[in-house]
Amino acid sequence: KNVSKVYENGSTALDNVCLTINDGEFVLICGHSGAGKSTLFKLLTHEVTPDTGVVIVDEFDVTKMKRSKIPKLRRKLGVVFQDFRLLPNKSVAENISFALEVIEEKPKVIKEKVAHVLELVGLSDKANDLPEDLSGGEQQRVAIARAIVNRPSVLIADEPTGNLDPNTSKGIVDLFKHINNFGTTVIMVTHNMDIVTYLNKRVIELKDGRVL
Repeated sequence: KNVSKVYENGSTALDNVCLTINDGEFVLICGHSGAGKSTLFKLLTHEVTPDTGVVIVDEFDVTKMKRSKIPKLRRKLGVVFQDFRLLPNKSVAENISFALEVIEEKPKVIKEKVAHVLELVGLSDKANDLPEDLSGGEQQRVAIARAIVNRPSVLIADEPTGNLDPNTSKGIVDLFKHINNFGTTVIMVTHNMDIVTYLNKRVIELKDGRVL
């Protein structure tokens, strides 16, 4: 609600932005470079806070959040980045289980959950491979598996197909649709108009920090 963000160098990233994304929706955030997409993404994950306005994710008021509550918020969010951010010296299964070890999940539960998400993303046979042994599309699937292993209520993806070819991109987008069908809210930041057309979902377009 009425969110504005100006960075220290004086550039306005967001200018009085108001928007609502409903539970279970699949929404695309679009706009050219510098439109404010990444700032919006960072506001939801509490990487940055707004100068004015309110950001509410689930029941959390992210704007006034105490530091101690941030891990609780991030457990509700699954986050997927353009550059995958996998740990190079850990296997596929270890990369995914890492997200559960951090919150001190029981080893037996970790094993079950990792096996389940690997099957969901179609990589059951790659559990012991290292990221360098995988294609770009497979690495992105591992990143998605890691993001959803906690069963988050919201999945946020920042240009998840940015480094992938069109065919691979389509497969990744289909996977997001599949996850959305389970009731997970999906927010995807993209500037790829082919993806926008293919998905045919609600689009929130930003320009110069405002919602068009």
